Amino acid sequence: MAGNQGGFLVLILTILICLADAVIFQPISDSHRSAAVELFTAVDGSFGSLEDTYEALRTFEILGIDRKADVATSTCRTVSETLVSSSSPSKDLFHALKVNGILRCNINDEVFEGIILKLQAEVNDSSSLLDFYYSVGSLVLIKDQTSKVDLHLADAEGVFRSIKALSQSDGRWRYSSNNPESGTFAAGLALEALAGVVSLASSEIDQSSIRTTKNDIMKLFDSIEKYDDGAFYFDEKVVDALEHKGPLSTTYSVVRGLTAFAAVTSGSLNLPKDQVLGLAKFFLAIGIPGDARDFFNQVDALAYLENNRVSIPLILSLPDTVLSLTKKDLLKVRVNTVLGSNAPSLSVKLIQVVRFGNKGASIVESQELKFDPESAVYFLEALPESLDVGHYTFVFEVVLHDSEHKKVYATGGHTQIPIFVTGFIITENAEIAVLESDLESGEPQNKLDLAGENIVSLSANHLQKLRLSFQLTTPLGHAFKPHQAVLKLRHETKVEHIFLVANSGKQFEIILDFLGLVEKFFYLSGKYDIQLTVGDSVMENSFFKEIGFVELDLPEAPEKAPRPPPEPVDPYSRYGPKAEITHIFRAPEKRPPKELSLVFLGLTALPFIGFLVGLLQLGVNLKNFPSSAVPAAFAVLFHLGIGAVLLLYVLFWWKNPFTPSLNVGQVEICLRMKTYKWEKDELNTGL
Repeated sequence: MAGNQGGFLVLILTILICLADAVIFQPISDSHRSAAVELFTAVDGSFGSLEDTYEALRTFEILGIDRKADVATSTCRTVSETLVSSSSPSKDLFHALKVNGILRCNINDEVFEGIILKLQAEVNDSSSLLDFYYSVGSLVLIKDQTSKVDLHLADAEGVFRSIKALSQSDGRWRYSSNNPESGTFAAGLALEALAGVVSLASSEIDQSSIRTTKNDIMKLFDSIEKYDDGAFYFDEKVVDALEHKGPLSTTYSVVRGLTAFAAVTSGSLNLPKDQVLGLAKFFLAIGIPGDARDFFNQVDALAYLENNRVSIPLILSLPDTVLSLTKKDLLKVRVNTVLGSNAPSLSVKLIQVVRFGNKGASIVESQELKFDPESAVYFLEALPESLDVGHYTFVFEVVLHDSEHKKVYATGGHTQIPIFVTGFIITENAEIAVLESDLESGEPQNKLDLAGENIVSLSANHLQKLRLSFQLTTPLGHAFKPHQAVLKLRHETKVEHIFLVANSGKQFEIILDFLGLVEKFFYLSGKYDIQLTVGDSVMENSFFKEIGFVELDLPEAPEKAPRPPPEPVDPYSRYGPKAEITHIFRAPEKRPPKELSLVFLGLTALPFIGFLVGLLQLGVNLKNFPSSAVPAAFAVLFHLGIGAVLLLYVLFWWKNPFTPSLNVGQVEICLRMKTYKWEKDELNTGL
């Protein structure tokens, strides 16, 4: 059982290592929906600021998650207060209108009328790109949210030229005329603002200005960057640190501006379809971002690419990139939009299959995959018979049936997908033996069943050798070379020695010459456990096998021979149970006999008894107790002192809780003073 678990771990690890460099693009899935619910959480009926609220609601809207009812009441109240307030800046109005576009709060037309006048005045007075972006964008949002169809910019042509004046020759934009620095992120904002001006224009914008802007877009795409996996992205150049944006935010800004401008202008932009598809691959390759802002940028950008007039990317993906020959798995392919919607009518062809790292001819002929309309999956009925275990590159081609669709969708031509074909590797002719120095067998050959359970016991000295051999064969009978074939010898003192098993074709063999290894073995004689590990990413029966043990008799270590390393300490041992702590106490003193203690108790009680007898002999009574206030007070104190002395005796006899000598001395001083005073008073009164 342990061997099977070890082999499974070896298989998983090797697959993960080999897939580390391969990027498989997958459309938006339920994993994104689950992540969105965790990232965007309402607190007390609010997602935070209006900007954060819009990002959360927009993300839920794209992913088909209904969360409007959770925040509608409090958010609409905030939206209404922002729109009614005359001191709200254009940025706050912009985000409030965006939120209102989703929630459709009950806003009166009179409120919109007041905002329109304010925004139109701001457009005319704007000088920076952000002022144009927020004021023009807010007017576009109002036009979409009201029945006011005559909402236009008085001088749309002039506003267009004012924004265009901030453009640079390389397609980037400046944030203001006073700032010489330009950025790619600003280019996206500018294109979106220009798209808003075009949609608010009462008459058509001069086509020369439109063509110039399209040329700026082409220049902007000249600076696009590319990864090896075919993903394209934009990044900021050297700009002010306060304005710097990362590749995700920058690419999102360009995609938003590009699709907005293409939606309001006629004609095509003639952008390469592979670049549009590469932008989609860039956002999909991110996976699931852990930051809410990045998550929104990713999902919203893909939503813009899902429905645009430039080119709609189609993503070819595989549900499984590991195919088992043992289980006779089918090759399945999906083609979807970036948000997971079904693609139009098309065909998927398997063009070629090439072994990874081999530039030779394809091992299969081109063939078309069949389509299952119920599951929307393209599949190959059976894997080619010539396909053996290994790491391959499958090359697919997506062919659209409708010629009009070819103008709308971007398929990317040939798509290369790395695929692992796994199978059961045959292990046979496994033998282990101890040889003499001349490689003659000193003991009979021990046959090993590496797939079963068998333990061998061997003995050898430093003049002998250990030989292990076995063969590995693929399901098609070809020689198989795994990623790792390791022999480990572990001494009973936990000292381990690892050796790689070399191969020649199908045959794997290792010979350990103990004479040359005595120093590496630290001259440690005794029992060595023998372990063999064979694993590969395509080997379904990878194993970690305990073969047996060998008793080694090595010579005594010389004086200056290297010493074995100390036994490794388990790092988790400090969390285990600690040794019991035993406390050493002083032995109790020997007590006297009980009879002697009773005699001592009687002797200590004799003074008290004598005191009582003396009082009786003296005829003590209360007849002569003073009646005057002062003498009576001293008399009372005198008797209390007597009582205190007696109480101290009692306490001493009972538990001896404190040293009584000092306390008795203090009481005695007070008692003598009171006695002297009392006797003096008695003499004065003639007693």
